[in-house]
Amino acid sequence: MIKIDTGNMCSHLQKKLFDEDGAYHHLLQAMEDDPEITAVVRSRQLHIYRNGRKVLILAGKSAPKVIREDRVCDLL
Repeated sequence: MIKIDTGNMCSHLQKKLFDEDGAYHHLLQAMEDDPEITAVVRSRQLHIYRNGRKVLILAGKSAPKVIREDRVCDLL
């Protein structure tokens, strides 16, 4: 299971991730089932890594930023 420190996360992003009807909730569920995925909150955004390489950045009000093509990005 993936652990995310929500203390420094944008409230809009928290709603999108953790609310059942949130835009990124299905993405969070997929990340929890994938042991290669890690996530870190930086500058109020969620930076998602696969095997130590950044693949995606999620922000509360702006569009997600795809860093590198990955199957987790296909869920957006």
